[in-house]
Amino acid sequence: MPVPTGRFEKRIARVVTVEIRPEDEGMPKARTLTENVSPHGARVLLEREWRPGQQVIVISPKEGVWARGQIVYCQLLADCRFAVGLELSVRVEPWAKSY
Repeated sequence: MPVPTGRFEKRIARVVTVEIRPEDEGMPKARTLTENVSPHGARVLLEREWRPGQQVIVISPKEGVWARGQIVYCQLLADCRFAVGLELSVRVEPWAKSY
């Protein structure tokens, strides 16, 4: 029997411009691109570290997306960049049109 990876949905490589706003007012918002997306999440590349469990709002006006979510992981990459996993609390149909 295969070992579960923690991911329940297929992800597709898709570049979407998003703005991530922390719900706590102490951190500035960030504008970035997705690396891949699914109906309930995305992986984005950011210039600063984010805290797993942190509550955020994800907005992509061009895609018609506005969703609450949380940071699932924050992985340090080369050149002081971070890969951040987002879990969204609602299904995001507009950017996951391939499903």
